[in-house]
Amino acid sequence: MLSFAVYSDGKPAAKVNLEGAYVVGTDDVPLRAELSFADGVVRCTKRAAGPAGLALLWEVKSVGIILLETVRVQEREEPYILQVELARSRLLRITHKVEDWGMLDHDEAADLLKNVDQARDLLIEALQADAPAKAASLGDEALSIAVEASEQLSRLHAQTFLNRRAQSGALGRRLFGCTVHSDPPTEASRKRLSDAFDFATLPIVWRDVEPSEQEFNWKPLDAWVEALSKSNTPIRGSTLLSFGEKNVPDWLYIWEHDFDTIRDLAFEHVRRVINRYGQYIQIWTVISGIHANNCFAFSFEQLMELTRMTAAVTKQIAPRGQAVLEIVTPWGEYYARNQRTIPPLLYADMAIQSGVNFDAFGLRFHFGSAAEGSCVRDMFQISSLLDQFVKLGKPLHVTAVQVPSESPEGKRPDGEGAAAYGGMWHEPWSEKIQSEWLRRFIEIALSKTGVESVSWNNLADYDQQEVPYGGLLRSDLVPKAAFKELLAIRKELSASEAKGRPAAE
Repeated sequence: MLSFAVYSDGKPAAKVNLEGAYVVGTDDVPLRAELSFADGVVRCTKRAAGPAGLALLWEVKSVGIILLETVRVQEREEPYILQVELARSRLLRITHKVEDWGMLDHDEAADLLKNVDQARDLLIEALQADAPAKAASLGDEALSIAVEASEQLSRLHAQTFLNRRAQSGALGRRLFGCTVHSDPPTEASRKRLSDAFDFATLPIVWRDVEPSEQEFNWKPLDAWVEALSKSNTPIRGSTLLSFGEKNVPDWLYIWEHDFDTIRDLAFEHVRRVINRYGQYIQIWTVISGIHANNCFAFSFEQLMELTRMTAAVTKQIAPRGQAVLEIVTPWGEYYARNQRTIPPLLYADMAIQSGVNFDAFGLRFHFGSAAEGSCVRDMFQISSLLDQFVKLGKPLHVTAVQVPSESPEGKRPDGEGAAAYGGMWHEPWSEKIQSEWLRRFIEIALSKTGVESVSWNNLADYDQQEVPYGGLLRSDLVPKAAFKELLAIRKELSASEAKGRPAAE
């Protein structure tokens, strides 16, 4: 049995939030397991042998309610102490990343590394403590110091390397984008787009384009393509193919047991869209989330065949266009619950190894909602994950990123309410916190060699969006603090690039 004892205020905890929790193996791949909590102990009945850890939302002082992982441990009768194993995991990861980032001799990192040493000393005390409750208290203290230090190390590393990229001219011309909504464009929305963004992402949803078989609705897309073309705003198309329930037309389910027919219909859909808009769109998200959203229960081989087919059709019809494969829920939580899916890094590696003809990976990051895969991660985790994808050797686009500007339950929920909606970063979500989060995320993402652009998921708030209150504008198109922060970031990067140019230029 794999189990973790949880203590609160010196006694066994009365409750633990297991929403979004899962078991994870030694290779960071989620494992199938049943989780339960009783008598102060989280019990994990897993279906695979070997060491494993627990990932769950946990409140960390000064950092927020974030999804953290324990170290990978062997099963035993006696429960491990959750807070101790969470702290041990973070400290191990910090040690690895500090070496990976070359920060051991970084002058500005010295004080932060002293904090890491302090957290390590507290962890040693926790491991030597006689009473489990005392060990848990020391573990909590070590965890808080370690997580805060790791976030600060991530930011220091990001700022250092972002400045280098900017001053060396390594940042591209089209860094920032935003997904538009299917509602008709207005003069105000076009103005906001041109003020802050280098390109617009046009959502192409098969379900909306072809609501009934061979009956097409192109008007919303045509209106946006015309408006963006007139304003000379570059357009990216997303997504040609996705098998999430919100993307698949209802009539396609007639063929749910006939893969060959679905593949042929998908081919025709992709061909039809590119033929219509290929002259306006140069970068296509050709397939999105097929590794995670698999409503037809396709096999591994069928998923890879669809990936290969969609990329090949795109390159054939639009040879000068770029084909992007989009990864959703990049930590792979979904794999713990659905064996018909593929872990994200495995899917990405297989796309490369199997010779799929594509140009870049896209990554989607959504935090702060009740949806699966949307539990809040801290900036250290985000930075570490981006490093993993950079190592694959393909260019990266953050094709959609989003956090809310307030909680779905209100602007200032208590801790329990925040946890119910995927956690919180430092404080309950607000326009101020959304703005600060956007800056930290952009600094980290664009500091990574190979990350070519960052696209926010929605320009403005609207009903039933993936992350409620996730727009950079309010529903009346009034800018939020995050929109203004983006303008400031653009100005700073331009100044940094100008500083790095030779005087003759």
